[in-house]
Amino acid sequence: MRSRAYRKNYLLASAFFISTASLICATLLRSAPGGLSGGPLQKEADIAMPGPAVRFDYQSLDASQGRLYLSHMNANQLVVFDVRKREVIANLDGFPSVHGVWAVPELGRIYASATGEHKVAVVDMKTLKTIARVGPVKYPDGIAYAPGPKRVFVSDEHGNADAVIDTASNSLIATIPLGGGAGNTVYDSGSGHILVAVQAKNELVAIDPETVKILGRYSLSGIENPHGIALDVAGRLAFVAGEGNAKLAVVDLATMKLLDTYSVGDDPDVLAFDPALKWLYVSAESGEVTVFRANGKSLASVGRFSMPHAHTVSVDPETHLVYFPLQDVDGHPVLRNMRPVESNSLLLITN
Repeated sequence: MRSRAYRKNYLLASAFFISTASLICATLLRSAPGGLSGGPLQKEADIAMPGPAVRFDYQSLDASQGRLYLSHMNANQLVVFDVRKREVIANLDGFPSVHGVWAVPELGRIYASATGEHKVAVVDMKTLKTIARVGPVKYPDGIAYAPGPKRVFVSDEHGNADAVIDTASNSLIATIPLGGGAGNTVYDSGSGHILVAVQAKNELVAIDPETVKILGRYSLSGIENPHGIALDVAGRLAFVAGEGNAKLAVVDLATMKLLDTYSVGDDPDVLAFDPALKWLYVSAESGEVTVFRANGKSLASVGRFSMPHAHTVSVDPETHLVYFPLQDVDGHPVLRNMRPVESNSLLLITN
């Protein structure tokens, strides 16, 4: 028979082992891909997408109608998805190498970059018919809409410019030279300005949509080849991702000063911001998704995970569902629906 001291030591050692094993398991769950319990996101559903298992690009959500528009780039198709019913309601052909897409509910129009034919397609929201093709634009990519002058601004990535479309006449009315490749183009409703990431210059450029003149050029020190942009309009912050060095810049929109930079996945592409939760999603060509929470003028880390081809992301600000079109899951494209999971500890990161 073993001694009482031996049994006591054995029980203590067993308790330590169980505690340590539990901690390791919890850590693995928090960092597991696909958002297992305890991670930043958890999977709700994979919805089958039409078309071949090839690359997607930008997305645009019309929250008023509950429709998500997705560019299925290498399929030359525009997919219309009902986020309320969780089903595809249309798959539109005739958009060669479609990149950017932007829904404008006030006009009842969808604008899509038909990059393969150097034009921007204009689609009627009710009929889902293409009513105009505007160009030429050398390499149309990201799209933004300025409601004041009712103009669409298009990143001409290889033309080193932003193209301007008048929505009343569906005509190209201006080309704004940027001095470098145009990354994403967005509209800041707080200032009423258009913002463009300029790759070769490593700058954020502000444009007056009324005069179509450049208002200012702002250096993004520490960022290489800025591309993706998302805005926290209420917090007056811009988030700009450098695809050349896997860094994210935070810019104060009140002063246009660079506040800080953060590490993200390799070759970051599309960003999305949930204004209610203050969560920022940075998706990368590497498949890594980095999630932050805006905390004043800083970012706090929520977590990160990886999924194959998860380089494009959108978020519904009402339901907080996050959408990732994944080109190849078991040989088929899917739209992965994910939901945030509140983390127990958010650490301020300063890297």
